[in-house]
Order: sequence, then C-alpha cells, then structure tokens
Amino acid sequence: MKKLLLVSLILFLFNTADAQWYFGTRMADMPEPISNNAVVEGWANDTAYVYSFGGIDTTKIWSGISLKSFRYNTVTDVWDTIPDLPNTLENIAMGASWVDSIVYIMGGYHVLSNGNEISSNIVNRYDPRTNTYLSDGANIPVPIDDHVQAVWNDSLIYVITGWSNSGNVPDVQIYDPANDNWLTGTPVPNSNSYKAFGASGAIAGNTIIYHGGASTGFNFPAQAGLRIGQINPTDPTQITWSVSTPNSAFKTYRAACSFEMFGPSVNWLGGSDVSYNYNGIAYNGSGGVQPKNRNLWSPVGANIDTANYSGEPLPMDLRGIAHIPLSGARYIAGGMEQNQQVSKKTIRLDYALWPGIKEINPNSFTLFPNPTVDLVNIIFKNQKNRIILLTDVLGNEILRIENKEPSLQLNVSNYPKGIYIIKVESEEGSSSQKIVVQ
Repeated sequence: MKKLLLVSLILFLFNTADAQWYFGTRMADMPEPISNNAVVEGWANDTAYVYSFGGIDTTKIWSGISLKSFRYNTVTDVWDTIPDLPNTLENIAMGASWVDSIVYIMGGYHVLSNGNEISSNIVNRYDPRTNTYLSDGANIPVPIDDHVQAVWNDSLIYVITGWSNSGNVPDVQIYDPANDNWLTGTPVPNSNSYKAFGASGAIAGNTIIYHGGASTGFNFPAQAGLRIGQINPTDPTQITWSVSTPNSAFKTYRAACSFEMFGPSVNWLGGSDVSYNYNGIAYNGSGGVQPKNRNLWSPVGANIDTANYSGEPLPMDLRGIAHIPLSGARYIAGGMEQNQQVSKKTIRLDYALWPGIKEINPNSFTLFPNPTVDLVNIIFKNQKNRIILLTDVLGNEILRIENKEPSLQLNVSNYPKGIYIIKVESEEGSSSQKIVVQ
C-alpha cells in the first residue's frame, strides 16, 4: 500500500506539473579553457568524477587540438590533470561513455595543417579506479566523429550516424564492452532527415532519441528533426526508426543532452542553432556563431518544446554531459561562450519538476543569488512593515520573520537542498518568488 501511495503521489506531481527547470551553478574552473571535448562521468573509490578528454584550446586552430585530459572531483570541487589520451593523433568531436566501471572514448577527428580532416576509428579505454588507460578496444568498423553516443541497459554503447571522412553516414554501430566487439545495428534511413553530425541524444529504456545536428548539403544546414529508434530488447541490433514533425524554431547543434528518469524526459541544453566549423565560424558565411542559452525538452516519444533554465549561461560546442545519479546533478565542462570564447567553466545543472507554483507580483522585491548554497539577499522596493515567509513547494511554513528594513539576508544553509518559496506579506498585499537551495 505504501508503494502504491508513493507511486500515486509521483504521478500526481508529474500530471499536474506545469514547470520544468534546470538551474546552472558555476563550480571550480577547469585547469585551462577547452572546447569540443568529450565529457562523461566516472567513479573511483566511491567518489564521482567528471572527465574531459581531448578538445581544442583558445587558438581555435588545428595545432590547438590536444590529447589533454582532466578530471573533476564532485565532492571537493577540484580539478586535476590526468594522463593524456594514448593516441598518435589529437582529436576533437569524440564521444565518451561509462559502462561497468570503465570509460570508453570513441571516434573524433584530427585536423591536418592543410585543413584536411581524418575521422578516427579508435576506442580508448580508461579505468578511473587506477587512473590509467587500458589497451585500446576493437576498432570502430566505420571511422566516425560528431556522432550520437548513448548507452543501452548499462551494457551496449550505440554509435549513431555522424560524419565519416567525407560525409554523413547512416550507420548504427554497437559496441559490446563485455566481449570487445562490434555489432551492426539497423541503420537510420539514408536521408538528411536522419543522418547528422553534431546531433546529440540519449537512450531511455528501449528508446533512442536524438535531435538536431547538421546534414550534408549547401553550408551543412542545422536540423530540427527529433528522431526516435525503438530497440528490440530480445535483439538489440534491431531498431525501428521514425521521425517527428520538426519545429524549425528548435534547431540544435553540439548541444548537451541529458535523460531524466522522472517524467521521463530528454533535455538538450546550450549548443547553437547554426552549424559551424571547429573554430566557431558558421558554415553559411554569416561569421561567428553565438550559443543558445536555452533548455529544450521532449517527454519520451513526444515532440520537442522549450523548458525553463536559469543560472550560469550555457555554452555551445559541447560533446557530452556528466550524469551523477546519486545527487541528480549533471555537469558541463568547457565549450564555447559568447563570441566563440573557449570556456574553462564547470557548470553544475540541477533538475526540478514540480506542481504549478505561480509567482505573485515578483517585482515587489528582488533576491539574489538564486540558486544559492547558503545566503540569500532580499531587497524590498518599499520600506513597510511586512512578514516574510519561507515555505516548501507544498506550502509548509519553514520560517516566519517580521521586518520593516529595506533589505534582509537569510541563511538557508541548514535547509535541505530543493525549491522553496519566499513570500512577502504587507498591507499592500502579498508577493512571492521561487528560490533554489543547492
């Protein structure tokens, strides 16, 4: 009965939800700015880390591509340098996945001094527990870069479409880490509605979902298509493909993709809506590309739409996101900010989905920072006698203060992480705003 009540409550929350949010908080900076780097999570000695492999530096030219690798301790908020990738050629546009205690870094491309690009067939294997690279895995049958890379059932790594040396390919290549071999999946249809480079996606249950990217064609146009593949669980090489009606307002290129099991939903964060070369300059000749500071989402199997985002501005040129299930946090590391500035920022993303909470007259006072970890400052527009209430999202009163000063500082560090409501009541009426405690 308790389980039934819990499920009923969760379903109620999701069915009445009218707001979905990601909150971005800046954490410790990376050792140096890096973009187009493969980012993934991993564990060592019960500590969750964020890993960054390869990428391009602030020069944004071929010689700025490196094998450098770094890791971030999510407990101590500290980055350090780990051994370089053990490759002969430096790569960007790789993918990375964590399966059964090992990180697998796949594909990518190398840029020669004459501008020619070489797609990679290398599978690097990194053990977070020993901070060492193992021998390479079996070569990728079709060299690939800027592909969609996602894990099914914590066992198989799907490498979906992408660019191979001279063009987009429809291949679905499936790596079996346990047996170190490759399987051939049902390819995506051989059309620009499906084939893409710079797309991103995830696997939710037995459903592959990927969005955006660029297609072969004049100036490699950015795409808005949401493609869905249903995996046959009895034969995971068999996939049934379909595409939703694209909304042209929602194009993504090199965005970060996150799957949320509560909902469930897939989110695309940051990226751009114009395709560009590794230097951040648009293929269509319009000049430097700017990132889109937005959060797009799709309930599994449904069309894509906008969702809410607040906090640290999101970059573009992202090749992965680190998922930390125990905390529910996601991490973005590096990328390109406004004016194609290569970033060294680490952004922690916290996800929230809750019943409809309406802010009332939010302009009657301001509060900052939001999100916060300890202190929140409240600045009032008028100096009146007032009552300040702090409640949780269910309306339970946590704190009540009487005040008539022009400002107030609250210490919320002792409260559990989550979403709260600050409500101000006076003779003029009431007003409220949401605050996130991290």
